[in-house]
Amino acid sequence: MSHKNLTQKNWTSWHHLLHKELLNDKKLIPNGANLLIAVSGGQDSMALLNLINDLKKQHNWCISVWHGDHQWHEKSSQYALSLKSYCEKKKITLYLDKAKKDDITSEEKARDWRYKKLSEKSKNLLIEKKQTKIYLLTGHTSTDNAETFILNLARGSNYAGLSNIESKRLLEKQIYLIRPILIFTREDTKKFCERMNIPVWEDPTNSDIKIKRNLVRNKVVPILESIYPGCSERINTFTQKMKNYDDERNDLSELAYLFCKKKKSVKRDLLNSLCLDARCTILNKFLSEVCTKQLSSKNLSNLSTVILKKNKGRIDLPENLKIVWDNNYIDFEKI
Repeated sequence: MSHKNLTQKNWTSWHHLLHKELLNDKKLIPNGANLLIAVSGGQDSMALLNLINDLKKQHNWCISVWHGDHQWHEKSSQYALSLKSYCEKKKITLYLDKAKKDDITSEEKARDWRYKKLSEKSKNLLIEKKQTKIYLLTGHTSTDNAETFILNLARGSNYAGLSNIESKRLLEKQIYLIRPILIFTREDTKKFCERMNIPVWEDPTNSDIKIKRNLVRNKVVPILESIYPGCSERINTFTQKMKNYDDERNDLSELAYLFCKKKKSVKRDLLNSLCLDARCTILNKFLSEVCTKQLSSKNLSNLSTVILKKNKGRIDLPENLKIVWDNNYIDFEKI
């Protein structure tokens, strides 16, 4: 049996589903990989830690854990010590970082701090273990995906922002960010922890609805579920469709861009034959080849409209560049 290293009692349907997912996508977490698991102590990350630890022998993984103590509440240091003790009993190395108050004055800054510290630790592990790749694992679930969609929709995000959370992406050179339990809901991780008697150290600030995500999680989603039961699952299905749509859109816009391009210029008549959104997408691709700073959607729209209406012109861009055009071609000049 694939789970011969686990007893029948300890092999659950969640183990089976994750094991099956990993076998179906062997590139997600390769055999023999070095894994650094981000563990907050909450139910999602504790479920992730135990699932990965239970499956590590089948996949020949080497695992370690990172915990970030934000010191947002009086028991945070105690929680960190409890997690350290838990990992020691399982013979898992735990790395701990404590945040300074100035580093985490907002939800966004706290997130940036976590990924900065995870990146630093990953780079150290690359050297210590003489590895070419490190895989960072986080406990995002499909419930997080639904919450992110609602937040991004309310913020007025574009197509890419409304697509699903990626299960794998290159965070930076040699460091991959992996989210293996997107196949589970938060209810799944709760049941798994209860079934396996896994301790959970839930951050009390997670109930603070002054934090936007907590408000969506604790108020908005439950109300939507009461009106349309199963809506979180349908949101996740929709975000996958949006991801597919965004991929398709990018592929088609690349073809359109190549069609409009001639050497280092863009054919103005072909560009102007397209709708406004398509023109903005192609101009954005054109700009990205010479300019690292992107224009806002509003500025791209204005630029596209001017190029359509005026047969000749030039406009200053960031990084000492000008975009210039005549009746036939659109080009760049250095100032």
